[in-house]
Amino acid sequence: MNSFDWLSHMGIPTIDNFDIVEIKFKGGRKDYYRNVNHLKLTTGDPVVLDVPNGHHIGYVSLQGELVRLQMQKRKIKNDDNILKIYRLANQKDLEKWEEAKNREVPTLYRTKQIIDEVKLDMKLSDVEFQADNSKATFYYSADDRVDFRELIKILASEFKIRVEMRQISLRQEAGRLGGIGVCGRELCCSTWIHEFKSVSTSAARYQNLSLNPTKLSGQCGRLKCCLNYELDTYMSALEDIPNIEKPLLTEAGQAKLQKTDIFRKLMWFSYNNENNWHSIDCERVQEIIEMNEQGKKPFSLEMDDMMDLEDDRNKSNMDLEMLDQKFKSKTKKKKRRKPKAKGPNTNQAAKQAEGRKPGNNTGKPAEKQGPPRGRNSRRNNQGQGQSTGQGQAKRRNEPKGAAQNKANPKPTVAPQKNEGKDPASSAQKSRGNRRKNAPRKKNNRNNQNKGPKNNE
Repeated sequence: MNSFDWLSHMGIPTIDNFDIVEIKFKGGRKDYYRNVNHLKLTTGDPVVLDVPNGHHIGYVSLQGELVRLQMQKRKIKNDDNILKIYRLANQKDLEKWEEAKNREVPTLYRTKQIIDEVKLDMKLSDVEFQADNSKATFYYSADDRVDFRELIKILASEFKIRVEMRQISLRQEAGRLGGIGVCGRELCCSTWIHEFKSVSTSAARYQNLSLNPTKLSGQCGRLKCCLNYELDTYMSALEDIPNIEKPLLTEAGQAKLQKTDIFRKLMWFSYNNENNWHSIDCERVQEIIEMNEQGKKPFSLEMDDMMDLEDDRNKSNMDLEMLDQKFKSKTKKKKRRKPKAKGPNTNQAAKQAEGRKPGNNTGKPAEKQGPPRGRNSRRNNQGQGQSTGQGQAKRRNEPKGAAQNKANPKPTVAPQKNEGKDPASSAQKSRGNRRKNAPRKKNNRNNQNKGPKNNE
């Protein structure tokens, strides 16, 4: 994985007197070489380098005065031990280097099989071939010292190459392999960290993190390096927070510390291991500690005396009284009744009163007056005609006109309704009523014919 150059947008001096260049190799490994021939180099150029017993190819990652600062940080001396840069790599050099890199994966798998056969307690993580295909470096990790003299002989005869075994730590192994951390970015050990500082669980304890090894450990299996990034900020913030070694004594009971918010400077306590937590600031906690040292006990975590509690209650009662007075002063507005509607509503009431039959004792309202409309009304009228035999016998004895009047009573119309209407329209309505009542006569006659059979 490639590291991002955060200083690429800065104005670097065009003339640099420092002739040492930082070169990057496989797995994030970086080293420093001297530009003896004063080549014009830019970041990312492949160059041919001088290495013991041959030559190798790497990429330019940094140059200029920034290299001097990096060497001071890593405590590398500017002396004759620094090797030199031969030239820029050409196409032939790159093709030969590509052939050497193609041998790395098969060599890795074959070496793991040989390690299992020899039964050595070691873990092989990576293999790097030199650009001139004359040397291979094997990176491994192990908990104890490993005697790999026999292994070197087998590998040299197997691959016909010079072998170098280099032991690395678990963090360096994760840096060579690379990956994405839980933060969503590349691993710090594979991009910019070169010196691994020790990390302890106290760093997580100062930051109020849960001591869960699965969450605190990184891909290497060790504690995350980022636990040290904000440790100094937390240590400076902890100076204002009192150190509590025993529970606070109050009249309400012993208050034990449950949680501390370092940046908000709040502390949560609970009485006698209850589930209810009470939050107070650090200044109040310091006051209670001083009172306990003097042999005094406050009434509670929030208040010193009982009078403070009574004052709070009085304040709450005053608020309630003010609310009562506020709502009592407001008189309820009586709802005005709507005036009774006059005109057409009174006529409808009169029609309903007239429409009731005098002999109907059931209390049900009479049917609407006027000619029935639709099929349902016809069926209802037919059902009324099919009554018991006695009713049909009475209808046979009565004259035809009377039977028709009883079956279809004439609607009683209020005198106001017909005022101002044409007589022609009323005549048309009467003709329509006669046409609608015409099929009912046939039904009545059929019922009259069927009557004697029912009586018999």
